[in-house]
Amino acid sequence: MSASVKYTNNEISTIIAALKDRPGALLPILHEIQDLLGYVPPESVPQIAEELNLSRAEVHGVITFYHHFRSRAPGRHVMRICQAESCQAMGAVALTTKAKEHLGVDFHETTRDRAFTLEPVYCLGNCALSPAVMVDESVYGRVTSERFLQVVEEARKEI
Repeated sequence: MSASVKYTNNEISTIIAALKDRPGALLPILHEIQDLLGYVPPESVPQIAEELNLSRAEVHGVITFYHHFRSRAPGRHVMRICQAESCQAMGAVALTTKAKEHLGVDFHETTRDRAFTLEPVYCLGNCALSPAVMVDESVYGRVTSERFLQVVEEARKEI
């Protein structure tokens, strides 16, 4: 899910209840919450910690350790630019610079209009078509700066 949605504590409770008895339940719970909402709300941390008999610091530490998890609602579209070696060798550094400049944000930031959140990713499995970009669930290969601008405009039309 690329956009955040309103949620209730009951939705969080349902996710926790369904997964809390699994070994290593914290990560699956965090993934499910983020899949549902687009982020892991900070106010859900005490609830998760209590249900899993963990400290709030332990839950917060896992959320902040993994770059995949967000504590703030993302933009309506999440754009990921591959930073792995193959993509770097084929122009991802210049592409990243252009993307940050065009969107006016750095990695892990959201544009002022809340349309896009820009994130790094370390391999999209599209190495033969480097550099690769992912917008929401769609992967694009051989993305030039010009193609990136086209992808942004296509995504804006969907908003």
